[in-house]
Amino acid sequence: MERVILHCDFNSFYASVECLHHPEIRKKPVAVGGDAEQRHGIILAKNQLAKRYHVQTGEALWQAKAKCPDLLIVPPHYDLYMRFSKMAHKIYLDYTDQVEPFGLDECWLDVTGSGIRGSGMEIAEKIRRRIKEELGITVSIGVSYNKIFAKLGSDYRKPDAITRIGKENYREIAWPLPVEDLLYVGPATERKLKRIGIDTIGALAQTSESELVYWLGKWGIVLRTFANGMDLSPVEKYGAVSPVKSIGNSSTTPRDLTCHDDVRIMVYVLADSVGRRLREQGLCGRVVSISVRDANLISITRQRKLPQYTTLTSDITDAAMQLFKAAWQWPHPIRSIGVSISDLAPDTMPVQVSLFSDERAWVRKERLDETTDWLKRRFGSKSVVPCTLLLDRALSNFDPKKDNVIHPVGYFK
Repeated sequence: MERVILHCDFNSFYASVECLHHPEIRKKPVAVGGDAEQRHGIILAKNQLAKRYHVQTGEALWQAKAKCPDLLIVPPHYDLYMRFSKMAHKIYLDYTDQVEPFGLDECWLDVTGSGIRGSGMEIAEKIRRRIKEELGITVSIGVSYNKIFAKLGSDYRKPDAITRIGKENYREIAWPLPVEDLLYVGPATERKLKRIGIDTIGALAQTSESELVYWLGKWGIVLRTFANGMDLSPVEKYGAVSPVKSIGNSSTTPRDLTCHDDVRIMVYVLADSVGRRLREQGLCGRVVSISVRDANLISITRQRKLPQYTTLTSDITDAAMQLFKAAWQWPHPIRSIGVSISDLAPDTMPVQVSLFSDERAWVRKERLDETTDWLKRRFGSKSVVPCTLLLDRALSNFDPKKDNVIHPVGYFK
């Protein structure tokens, strides 16, 4: 039996919810964005009126304002978006228990065995109507025989639309689309593909495996599989928990960073959040990564493997700073920075101690982290801070752990 997969994607989700709760702004160009004064200032979502001015998700608030001077920017209310997301999930669960969220505003549904409720297109239409009538916002839905093409379908026509991509028509619908529309073709992969003349999904599908492996490694085979509609990945049952693969935090900087001392303050705050989350979940990690974006929106990422697994904030901070100093030559001031740790394992795992390491110093650091974690839980995240952070309170006055928002989970479990 051919699978029937739906991908439901709310239209301008954050902005739609804000306009629903504030009717007075519905007829204005609206965007949801961070705090411009604190420089957490990027566009998270925008309504249809703002889209007419070519306001883009992810661009700085000042850039959006330059395009649309009358743009109304409202702060995000994640608790409200979570509530709407859960209400939508309840609607989806009326049709199948295979409901796999992809962030707050997207879900895959496998309705293969739901024939009693109608065909895939009929179920999609029922869901589209119910979301509009019961929640007051709109959703676009893709219907296909695999998850990748279902997502392409939900992106194909917006807002408030349904698109079916089947085995008989995917070459006509999917293949002419820009290659960057395919899931997991990010900016770096897009540039590589376009350098070798691959501009569309169809061109990617018809390129030989050997050529794609030459340019992209094994990832090229995965993307070619996606482009040819051969994705077989299942839709997870609702509530299925995938093991955590990495823990990280990033932040737009309150002001441009111009020296290593600035960076160390930001890195420490981020690494402290990562370390606390790591310890709370009973995990340790071995691969530290950083991401850096400058004032011209040019980004780099770097990572390194530690000599042994760690839970220590100081280890994460030191590794992140070493990566930064080796990679960054200060071509421009820095606008955002991120720190993460991966290659995770239970913190009960035995650790091979080096003959040359200072075991007593490691134990002291571990106890220090445990003590400061307890104090921060009891009295707040700012109750204990190193003196370094007092040098510039504007840079250190944020709590990435508290403000942490879970963004779309990875497609690969």
